[in-house]
Amino acid sequence: MSFRSNDTAIDEIVASCNGDLRGAVRALLLINEHLETELAKAYAAAAARGLVERGSSVLH
Repeated sequence: MSFRSNDTAIDEIVASCNGDLRGAVRALLLINEHLETELAKAYAAAAARGLVERGSSVLH
């Protein structure tokens, strides 16, 4: 991922939603929800393989 300023990223996200700020926030919330689901799946898979232990940083 290339570096770009937060303002540029925000501008691009809003532009991709045709200037609709609520639409941009809604899209970001949906993306965040998807990423949280994927992370939960990764933790579950790691736990099933015995890779997650208290205090372990295997997934970090």
